[in-house]
Amino acid sequence: MSSSEGFSDFFYSAPDGLRLHARIYGEANSGHWPVVCLPGLTRNARDFHELALHLSTRAQVPRKVVAFDYRGRGQSAYDADISHYNVGVEAGDILAGLAALGIEAAAFIGTSRGGLIIHVLGMTQPAVLKAIVFNDIGPVIEAVGLAHIQSYLERAPKPRTFAEAVDAQRSVHGQDFSALTDADWARMVRALNRETDQGLLPDFDPKLVDIVSGLDLTQPLPSLWPQFDALGAIPLLTIRGANSRLLSTDTLKQMGEHHSIMETITVEGQGHAPFLETSDLPDAIAAFLDRADMSMG
Repeated sequence: MSSSEGFSDFFYSAPDGLRLHARIYGEANSGHWPVVCLPGLTRNARDFHELALHLSTRAQVPRKVVAFDYRGRGQSAYDADISHYNVGVEAGDILAGLAALGIEAAAFIGTSRGGLIIHVLGMTQPAVLKAIVFNDIGPVIEAVGLAHIQSYLERAPKPRTFAEAVDAQRSVHGQDFSALTDADWARMVRALNRETDQGLLPDFDPKLVDIVSGLDLTQPLPSLWPQFDALGAIPLLTIRGANSRLLSTDTLKQMGEHHSIMETITVEGQGHAPFLETSDLPDAIAAFLDRADMSMG
């Protein structure tokens, strides 16, 4: 493990042979459920760095934390077949990674797309899910939220410097994320981008933008209520950004009606998706995992 950064890099093969990557924090921690962190559509394992450090070293019950890079993101290889960039394939990749690590069950934290993957796992491999944290995602996705994602991915600026990149993120997301500090914005830019000879570049396969652009938002989006209902016996915490355009307050209310033991947190001054290392979220997430661990025995 890198003592300076608090994690080790883990590489493994997907079912189709693609080389994939994950970060492992608190590798020696045992005796309690590990935590699996699944990022959003174009994001990567770096999104969870501060939260993972908290859960693995600072929490009352330190846990092993595994944060995955999906294929085409972060340090995972890009896929020549863009049809493989879908939640079904990515769910299979996560299961392959867990098998390679010898993890049979874990608590899962899913931001946006990560939460959709958890819905898939609930139908295909429910025994792997011991507790769930949804970060601004549920069984109904609002078209206006997807349209916003489409818009900023298609029109993403090409900043030349780090400062320009921070300004660009503020210009797009500042209204939804009034609670963020300068340090938060800087951390966001570092997580989203990689340093190259051409300067900062988004750390994902550019073909992902083509997939998002191809979504027809004039048609009703399918809901995942049957998949969500399959999670009914699993301890669940749903975090929603107060300014979220993707997860509505109505959907959050319905989720509570479907899932009798669901807990909720609304994060003021943040949109889609809240930064899990901000405010008191690290302590709240750790406490939820401890309660779920005790209740499930």
